Amino acid sequence: MSAGAHAVVKDPPGGRRAVAVWSIGVAVYFVAVIFRTSLGVAGLDAADRFHVNASALAAFSLLQLLVYAGMQIPVGLMVDRLGTKKVLTLGAVLFTAGQLGFALSPSYGMALAARALLGCGDAMTFISVLRLGTRWFPARRGPLMAQLAGLVGMAGNLVSTLVLAPVLHGVGWVPAFAGSAVAGLVVLVPLVLFLRDHPEGHGPVTAAPVPVPAPEAAPAPASASASEPGAGAAAAAGTAGGPGASGGFVRRQIAESWREPGTRLGLWVHFTTQFPAMVFLLLWGMPFLVEAQGLSRTTAGGLLTLVVASNMALGLVYGQVVGRRQSARIPLALGTVAVTALLWASVLVYPGDRAPMWLLVTLCLVLGSCGPASMIGFDFARPANPAERQGTASGITNMGGFLASMTTLLAVGVLLDATGDNYRIAFSTVFFLEVLGLTQILRLRPRALARERERERLREPHAASPAPSGPTAPAPEPASA
Repeated sequence: MSAGAHAVVKDPPGGRRAVAVWSIGVAVYFVAVIFRTSLGVAGLDAADRFHVNASALAAFSLLQLLVYAGMQIPVGLMVDRLGTKKVLTLGAVLFTAGQLGFALSPSYGMALAARALLGCGDAMTFISVLRLGTRWFPARRGPLMAQLAGLVGMAGNLVSTLVLAPVLHGVGWVPAFAGSAVAGLVVLVPLVLFLRDHPEGHGPVTAAPVPVPAPEAAPAPASASASEPGAGAAAAAGTAGGPGASGGFVRRQIAESWREPGTRLGLWVHFTTQFPAMVFLLLWGMPFLVEAQGLSRTTAGGLLTLVVASNMALGLVYGQVVGRRQSARIPLALGTVAVTALLWASVLVYPGDRAPMWLLVTLCLVLGSCGPASMIGFDFARPANPAERQGTASGITNMGGFLASMTTLLAVGVLLDATGDNYRIAFSTVFFLEVLGLTQILRLRPRALARERERERLREPHAASPAPSGPTAPAPEPASA
């Protein structure tokens, strides 16, 4: 067996220092979500300020999510290559500048550019926080730490609803948005001073800088491909220099991550579960509740808050369940999609012009499960990829929900303009995307789960048997270390 085939960093110990460092990263993500969702409580104000219709209003969130989704794979590669601190710092600078620019924009075009800048910085936060969790905490804590990160993000959404909305209506557009941008500077200070990528002695395993022999003299070890696909080839290529080394790294990271059915299953789970709540909270929930359901802004804001509170409560439950029983991942994801579709259908086809309050409350409670269910996608991608590909795999997975959200945001805006603000027709797009996602989940599930079982079988003998020692121990192979 080669040294690189099973070169595994020992489990991080966790502890108070891990919590402190992780909390700094999560605080940055918390502020990013406040900025991301601030338009959700200001959609009607933005339409008045920039004199735009529903389609143009949707373009704000659409462009922001387009940038966010498009950045996921590049950000994953950056995290794998540069480390968490550098990427998270750049993200904080960009989303703070974007929020400030949005506050001061005198025109629709400049406001769009500011939201794009915000989306670029926002895109760098969540994957970085996931990476911190895997670097600072034991692997068994992975599902819980991911759900806790999502929970903190939803708390940022709660701040948008409970704090930014009344401030906006009290002091006006520029003071509210410019004042909120200060939060970006506040979290940037501890990030620069105290955040570390990993504990001492628990850094990523990298190959020794040795000369690379001719290709025929250094074949990829068979044992490496048996345990972690591409590990031997990746490590061998990682030692190579030359002008094409960086491009080779990018292509290899993406190709090997995508080749794993667990990564693709994670993407489609994220795609199918996240977008109904994201679309509701990010832009169209407030107009739907006020214009289609006849509620006051205060009551509508309370229902948006209920979605966030439900998300936070269910996030803890989902994290504990998945952490203890991996077999619960698919049932939880599919169950969430089914119940969400049922409640949306009940609201949209309810006789009369408006659904009763109890049904709207139930819908908001169920929408709260979408965020925790989307985190299950990372629980398929994480075990399917070795440590050096975690950022890239997380980026691919995270694209799913935002691609679905982006598509739905645009479709709802276009259909509202085309049908004279008929929300029943506009929101029917939710069902088309859920059917597409369910088809892909059911298609990929058998291969992904079989691959997981195969990987576990390969790990068990190596975990149970001690490493060879004495004169019979094989010499390490530098090319795959």
